[in-house]
Amino acid sequence: MKLVFCGTPQFAVPSLESLAAAGFEIQLVVTQPDRPQGRGMELAAPPVKQSAHKLGLPVMQPEKIKTNAEFQTRLSVLQPETIIVVGYGRIIPPWMLTLPRYGNINVHASLLPKYRGAAPVQWAIARGETVTGVTTMVLNEGLDTGDILLQKEMAVLPDDTAVTLWPRLAELGADLLVETLRGLEQNRITPAPQDHANATLAPILKKEDGQIDFSRTAAEIYNRLRGFQPWPGAYTQFRGRSLKFVSALPVKVPPESAPGTLSASRDNLYVSCGGGTILQLLTLQPEGKKTMTAREFINGYRPVQAERLG
Repeated sequence: MKLVFCGTPQFAVPSLESLAAAGFEIQLVVTQPDRPQGRGMELAAPPVKQSAHKLGLPVMQPEKIKTNAEFQTRLSVLQPETIIVVGYGRIIPPWMLTLPRYGNINVHASLLPKYRGAAPVQWAIARGETVTGVTTMVLNEGLDTGDILLQKEMAVLPDDTAVTLWPRLAELGADLLVETLRGLEQNRITPAPQDHANATLAPILKKEDGQIDFSRTAAEIYNRLRGFQPWPGAYTQFRGRSLKFVSALPVKVPPESAPGTLSASRDNLYVSCGGGTILQLLTLQPEGKKTMTAREFINGYRPVQAERLG
């Protein structure tokens, strides 16, 4: 099968490498332009471009694709049988959707129709899911609303964060993509419409999503802390400045006060949460400071009895 691969982040790299290893003819790799990164703001190539160069594949980095005549001509001349889209970061225009025989096939990091949108892994963890997975689907003009081809489940571990879960889902998605293309070649897969009535959204994260609401239970706050890694994290305010929760655990300690109230017991630091629950704070990062343990925070800041966060 001849194909064009569109992708940008590290999540897409296993898919590209698996397709190459499986013997598919990758005619072109399309990725976003190099962007300034780091303190020096030097141009850095996207992970997919770096992988494509290692594989000896041609790369194109259009700034825009919707009305890009040069790009449209290039793809029309190639006549790929399918276009693979994995975390490309651009809306696929109608002319691309209708160009290949098998359509544009996408790997999405959720069990659609749940968690449509830009941050499916983060929101699945934040909402306490214990099972998630990957879906291959045929793209249409909607937001992750295309027909499903195949799905595979994966357990969300109790201590998983978005950082630890993304790579496992990327590998699972790569395997599922190869399986999907083999199935299409052999006419073994029939696209199935999504149940739109059961759809949920996973919108792009905003900084304010990391603001801790202590009316939530300790478990809910813990899940959001895990899901919103590495950004926007989980933060509150302490003595007029930002305080980030780096790691924490819900614990079974009888609450003593209103949500948002700090309490210290020797080397242990707790905060009361909604529903009569308690969150133990393990490591924190005060604004302008390095990450520190609860003990270091207690010794440095000496929180007083019933001091409030938020």
